[in-house]
Amino acid sequence: MHIYFLQHAAYDGPARLADWLTGMGHSHNVSHLYAGEAPPRLEDCDGLILLDGPQDLDDVEHHPWLKREKKLITRALKSGKPVLGIGLGAQLIAAGLGAIVSRGTYAEVGWHPVTLAPESPFDLPEHFEAFHWHRDIFGLPEDALPLGASSASPVQGFTWDQGRVVGLQCRLEVTHASAEALLAHIPQALDTQGPYVQSREEILADSRRFDRLAALLDRVLMRWVISTA
Repeated sequence: MHIYFLQHAAYDGPARLADWLTGMGHSHNVSHLYAGEAPPRLEDCDGLILLDGPQDLDDVEHHPWLKREKKLITRALKSGKPVLGIGLGAQLIAAGLGAIVSRGTYAEVGWHPVTLAPESPFDLPEHFEAFHWHRDIFGLPEDALPLGASSASPVQGFTWDQGRVVGLQCRLEVTHASAEALLAHIPQALDTQGPYVQSREEILADSRRFDRLAALLDRVLMRWVISTA
């Protein structure tokens, strides 16, 4: 399977996702949308992974490439090809499926627990810790199944069309290095007031947290890939 990543910021790349795909024998390319690269043609890939980014998903005035990306997502959702989104990528998918994306009551930055929903199709523990880096939240699209919730976000993810389409609010793909890149390029995220924003020291204190994410990501990606086999 050949996957195209849609990347929205130079400092926020595929991280562990690329290693996973390579290790499982899949190939991948990256479309650097933030740098003016055109989105791929849907015919040139077997699936899409939409990465996180700092943009407002409706700010087409400052990011005109969002129009082209949204058109590609609309086609992909109808195509039968696997689509996975993280953060901004999940928001774009949710909006494409008719769900509301809005500003959350609290920012969620750092390590926070997620509780699996009773009807969740994800092969994940009932309670697990995930990395978070967001303020916006999204509703559950019609006919989608929820991942679960955290204290700050009632919908931490979803699957749609029998698992072919996955949206993740939480960041299971991050590594110690990719978290450091976020902290270096968007330090102001830690200035947000609220009970769910951790300090740089708290975020990077225990590198084993990033290692534990790898097993969670593996479960999600295996289920996603198998869903369209």
